[in-house]
Amino acid sequence: MNESAAPAPPRDVFAAAPFEEHRARLRAVAYRLLGTSEEADAAVEDVRRTWPDRDTPVAPGPVPTPYDPVEALTRACLDRLRSRESHRERPWDPWDPWASGVPRDPRAPGEPPPAALDGLTPPERLAFVLHDEFSVPYERIGPLLDRTPAAARRLAGRARYRLREAEEMPEWDPPRQRTAVAAFLTAARSGDTAALRALLDPDAALRADATAERTGTAAAHGAAAVAEAVGPRAGAARKALVDGAAGLAWPAEGAPRLVLVFTVLEDRITAIDALADEDHLARLDLHV
Repeated sequence: MNESAAPAPPRDVFAAAPFEEHRARLRAVAYRLLGTSEEADAAVEDVRRTWPDRDTPVAPGPVPTPYDPVEALTRACLDRLRSRESHRERPWDPWDPWASGVPRDPRAPGEPPPAALDGLTPPERLAFVLHDEFSVPYERIGPLLDRTPAAARRLAGRARYRLREAEEMPEWDPPRQRTAVAAFLTAARSGDTAALRALLDPDAALRADATAERTGTAAAHGAAAVAEAVGPRAGAARKALVDGAAGLAWPAEGAPRLVLVFTVLEDRITAIDALADEDHLARLDLHV
């Protein structure tokens, strides 16, 4: 059964309503945002704990802002998605629909494959799922992500592009992948930012685990932002084989402390995974 069939109700539908009347609908939203029954149930329980009690007297003073369960649920799911991204044990592999390592429930016909949704950034995933699958307007989505409605619209559009890309995934081409990574290393070493941007897809994403972010490699989106974020580290890196694919290891000498893993589609780098956590690196088949 497709749990995402019903759109999210308008905010006032929840006003002063018993929680159990809305558990199933909230769970449907959480399930599509998170992809697993266990996490969806946990997020819904987070909302239940903050659900207003109709029998509690309202204190004198200004009228409180109406409780918005979709906002509460979205924030609970966003925290889980960001934590999942920070604890990613392996690079995302677009050619393996179960490569995220997160156990998945069977998906309904017509739903995007699990790896496709996992390849989205948390804000992209939230904007796409809430708007396209549950008819939540961008005017509500924007504030949930601390963005403007126009920015939320762009996030959902970028997500649709990535999902179409995943559906039309070409065969993995190791020679092309090696050529693109070698060109990226050459451009980074020469400080040629224009060449770096040209090698990156306009919607390229840099994903970083928590350790990489703490040491100065922050997640980024878009060719210019990714080139600026990863270029300096890449310029001081060396070639590496990561699970059989071309990648880069930093620093140029000694034990690698940061590994960059590249996803290349049709000569463009569409994603870079920056991994620095020692446990993450230990799980890779890494040769420098």
